[in-house]
Amino acid sequence: MVEEKMSKDELIGFHKGALNTLGNERNELAKMVGVVEQLMQAHMKALKDLGIDLEAEAKKSANQTDAALDERVA
Repeated sequence: MVEEKMSKDELIGFHKGALNTLGNERNELAKMVGVVEQLMQAHMKALKDLGIDLEAEAKKSANQTDAALDERVA
């Protein structure tokens, strides 16, 4: 194991560096999620402007899924 060959100070530096890197990666991921959310909101607004009722569509889709599951179980 690599940790067995490292001094305590090296291990501390390694783990601190890993946490720093992972924290930065998490922040970038949060930015990506924000961008995706903005794009989804823009598409939902466009569909709403075109007269599509997304709530009704979601309910319709859920009902179809429920019916399909009922058929598989029966």
